Amino acid sequence: MTRFRKPAPLAITALLALIGSVSVAAEGGWLMLVPLVPLSVAVWAWRAGTDVNTYGLRVRALLGNRVVSWDDVEALLPDEKGGVAAALINGTVLRLTAVRTADLPRLLEASGKAPAEAPAV
Repeated sequence: MTRFRKPAPLAITALLALIGSVSVAAEGGWLMLVPLVPLSVAVWAWRAGTDVNTYGLRVRALLGNRVVSWDDVEALLPDEKGGVAAALINGTVLRLTAVRTADLPRLLEASGKAPAEAPAV
């Protein structure tokens, strides 16, 4: 299995912001909610990503994930932001979190399919 994740410094920065926000939360009132923002970013940065194996793709988000088999993938498409999306046979497009265009060879290798069998790029 190959995993694509957000860069670790993003989660570390969010954790540092969480530590810094504790003094703000100590003031009380609605400021007690301030640490929830960096906490959410830290959990998202740690969890969000795409797992690829010979079965298919698992795209993970902050609160959930979606599993798609290779049989349901029609094509892998680069997007305008340098990322990659999977065009599914049902007509929807699924953005692959943390997968960059430069990662396409690694993604195809992890799929276990020969280039001729792999979804079109």
